[in-house]
Amino acid sequence: MDVENHPVEPNGTPHLAEARAAESPPVEAPTRQGPDPESVRKQRKMVLIGVFAVLLFVALIVLAVIGLLQPATPTDKIRDIFIIFMALESLLIGLVLVILIVQLARLINLLQNDIKPILDSTNETVNTLRGTVIFLSDNLTEPIVKLNEFLAAMQQVSKTLRLFRRK
Repeated sequence: MDVENHPVEPNGTPHLAEARAAESPPVEAPTRQGPDPESVRKQRKMVLIGVFAVLLFVALIVLAVIGLLQPATPTDKIRDIFIIFMALESLLIGLVLVILIVQLARLINLLQNDIKPILDSTNETVNTLRGTVIFLSDNLTEPIVKLNEFLAAMQQVSKTLRLFRRK
């Protein structure tokens, strides 16, 4: 570090902030930009796929209802296929519920083992800070207020007695 090029305090030491600034390159503040165009494109693609899937599902339901209203349709076979489909759907719902319960258990575990100690530590810090504030209030602020009260009283007494007259 080249000390000769930096301002020097009266005692001969360089200014600390300027010396540190000379040692490290300046850090630019991060600029806040809009959302990433790639992620926006992916989100739009997913929305379009979802809308297309919903429209396709509605169209299939309409076609199925129209087909079932025809007089020559074997409804007993369609009923059996529909019952099988409902059984598979109930199995899928059961699997999803099991996954939901496992995820809920993991969330509860996270809250108990990770978040609760952080909250306890924060609570302990706040209590320590509260004690520090009470200590400072009792030992610093209160005596200063009492001194100011005393000086104000003395000033009022001196004005009343006119001990210090202005010329």
